[in-house]
Amino acid sequence: MKVQLLHIDDCPNTADAEARTRGALDALGYADVAVESVTIRSEAEAASIQFGGSPTILVDGADLFPTTPVRSLACRVYLTEDGFAGAPTQERLEEALRGVSR
Repeated sequence: MKVQLLHIDDCPNTADAEARTRGALDALGYADVAVESVTIRSEAEAASIQFGGSPTILVDGADLFPTTPVRSLACRVYLTEDGFAGAPTQERLEEALRGVSR
Protein backbone atom coordinates (compact mmCIF):
# COMPACT_ATOMS: atom_id res chain seq x y z
CA MET A 1 0.00 0.00 0.00
CA LYS A 2 1.39 3.42 -0.96
CA VAL A 3 0.04 6.38 1.02
CA GLN A 4 0.81 9.93 -0.08
CA LEU A 5 -0.15 13.19 1.55
CA LEU A 6 -0.24 15.90 -1.12
CA HIS A 7 -0.06 19.44 0.20
CA ILE A 8 1.05 22.97 -0.62
CA ASP A 9 3.76 24.91 1.21
CA ASP A 10 2.64 26.35 4.54
CA CYS A 11 -0.71 24.52 4.51
CA PRO A 12 -2.04 24.89 8.07
CA ASN A 13 -3.74 21.47 7.89
CA THR A 14 -0.84 19.30 6.73
CA ALA A 15 0.35 18.32 10.21
CA ASP A 16 -3.17 17.37 11.36
CA ALA A 17 -3.82 15.36 8.20
CA GLU A 18 -0.50 13.55 8.52
CA ALA A 19 -1.01 12.74 12.23
CA ARG A 20 -4.56 11.52 11.67
CA THR A 21 -3.54 9.42 8.66
CA ARG A 22 -0.71 7.87 10.68
CA GLY A 23 -3.12 7.22 13.56
CA ALA A 24 -5.66 5.58 11.27
CA LEU A 25 -3.05 3.37 9.63
CA ASP A 26 -1.70 2.31 13.02
CA ALA A 27 -5.20 1.62 14.38
CA LEU A 28 -5.93 -0.65 11.41
CA GLY A 29 -2.71 -2.61 11.70
CA TYR A 30 -0.76 -0.82 8.96
CA ALA A 31 2.07 0.43 11.18
CA ASP A 32 4.60 -0.62 8.53
CA VAL A 33 3.04 1.64 5.87
CA ALA A 34 4.79 4.99 5.46
CA VAL A 35 2.98 8.27 4.82
CA GLU A 36 4.90 10.04 2.06
CA SER A 37 4.67 13.82 2.19
CA VAL A 38 4.53 15.38 -1.30
CA THR A 39 4.69 19.15 -1.70
CA ILE A 40 2.81 20.49 -4.71
CA ARG A 41 4.77 23.51 -5.88
CA SER A 42 3.04 24.75 -9.03
CA GLU A 43 -0.35 24.93 -10.71
CA ALA A 44 1.03 22.80 -13.56
CA GLU A 45 2.00 20.11 -11.06
CA ALA A 46 -1.43 20.31 -9.39
CA ALA A 47 -3.14 19.89 -12.76
CA SER A 48 -1.02 16.88 -13.70
CA ILE A 49 -1.95 14.69 -10.71
CA GLN A 50 -4.99 13.77 -8.60
CA PHE A 51 -4.79 16.90 -6.45
CA GLY A 52 -8.06 17.80 -4.76
CA GLY A 53 -6.56 20.66 -2.79
CA SER A 54 -4.31 20.75 0.24
CA PRO A 55 -4.19 18.31 1.93
CA THR A 56 -5.13 15.38 -0.34
CA ILE A 57 -4.59 11.81 0.82
CA LEU A 58 -3.90 9.23 -1.89
CA VAL A 59 -3.74 5.47 -1.43
CA ASP A 60 -2.18 3.68 -4.36
CA GLY A 61 -2.81 6.80 -6.46
CA ALA A 62 -6.51 7.14 -5.62
CA ASP A 63 -7.99 9.93 -3.50
CA LEU A 64 -9.42 8.48 -0.27
CA PHE A 65 -12.15 11.14 -0.45
CA PRO A 66 -12.82 11.52 -4.18
CA THR A 67 -13.48 15.03 -5.39
CA THR A 68 -13.01 17.02 -8.54
CA PRO A 69 -9.27 17.66 -8.98
CA VAL A 70 -8.18 21.28 -8.82
CA ARG A 71 -5.70 22.99 -11.10
CA SER A 72 -4.39 25.44 -8.54
CA LEU A 73 -2.52 25.66 -5.26
CA ALA A 74 -5.71 25.67 -3.22
CA CYS A 75 -6.81 24.56 0.21
CA ARG A 76 -9.31 21.76 0.68
CA VAL A 77 -12.10 21.23 3.16
CA TYR A 78 -13.62 18.00 4.43
CA LEU A 79 -17.09 17.43 5.80
CA THR A 80 -16.94 16.08 9.35
CA GLU A 81 -19.52 15.39 12.06
CA ASP A 82 -18.83 18.88 13.38
CA GLY A 83 -19.04 20.69 10.04
CA PHE A 84 -16.28 21.58 7.62
CA ALA A 85 -12.62 21.10 8.57
CA GLY A 86 -9.22 21.34 6.93
CA ALA A 87 -8.50 17.62 7.37
CA PRO A 88 -10.61 14.48 7.73
CA THR A 89 -11.05 13.01 11.20
CA GLN A 90 -9.15 9.89 12.14
CA GLU A 91 -12.46 8.01 12.26
CA ARG A 92 -13.31 9.01 8.67
CA LEU A 93 -9.81 8.01 7.57
CA GLU A 94 -10.16 4.61 9.23
CA GLU A 95 -13.52 4.12 7.51
CA ALA A 96 -12.06 5.05 4.11
CA LEU A 97 -8.98 2.87 4.62
CA ARG A 98 -11.10 -0.17 5.49
CA GLY A 99 -12.30 -0.15 1.89
CA VAL A 100 -8.75 -0.35 0.56
CA SER A 101 -7.04 -3.70 0.14
CA ARG A 102 -3.34 -4.14 0.66
